[in-house]
Amino acid sequence: MASGCKIGPSILNSELACLASECVRMLDSGADYLHLDVMDGHFVPNITFGHPVVESLRKQLGMDPFFDLHMMVAKPEQWVKPMAVAGASQYTFHLEATENPGALIKDIRENGMKVGLGIKPGTTVEDLAPWANQIDMALVMTVEPGFGGQAFMEDMMSKVQWLRTQFPSLDIEVDGGVGPDNIHKCAEAGANMIVSGSAIMRSEDPRSVINLLRHVCVEAAQKRSLDR
Repeated sequence: MASGCKIGPSILNSELACLASECVRMLDSGADYLHLDVMDGHFVPNITFGHPVVESLRKQLGMDPFFDLHMMVAKPEQWVKPMAVAGASQYTFHLEATENPGALIKDIRENGMKVGLGIKPGTTVEDLAPWANQIDMALVMTVEPGFGGQAFMEDMMSKVQWLRTQFPSLDIEVDGGVGPDNIHKCAEAGANMIVSGSAIMRSEDPRSVINLLRHVCVEAAQKRSLDR
């Protein structure tokens, strides 16, 4: 994925009573992947859904869509196997939620999933760095995790920029308050996986929003390659 820019709608912003059809609507609008937020009420104050919902969506949507599971949970170790069985493509856990990231990374791989590693706004990017060569994707949160609709934190872009400089081929994801108004900042910093919630899900024309986000990302990536 690092070779291109990918746009992943955050389905938590959808009409949850129609979750499968909302996912289809996003994929039909050109989404590259689906970002699924799993919250347990402990690591973050909100509660969303678990592996039974993921399994149901996988059965409804088939094996093609890429499911990026954002595990905002206190004990990410205990959900690796259930999420793998449910059909997760990538298991993204938070560095702050585990005492043994290395063992967790190994377990995720052994269960056939890609590995994502996320950090909250208060965690330094240097804390993530020792694991960067062992993961598929680094997630830089641009809001405090737990609830949608928060304001984008522009000062997180220095983390993205540092990661892109140090690990040029790493997939770097941004999540939280991202939309047309600030995509340029994300793209110029070096993010290539863009999670966007309400800006896409609540748009009257989600395809145009997805295309705009992707276009800005692709242009920024091309400029970086020319500047090298």
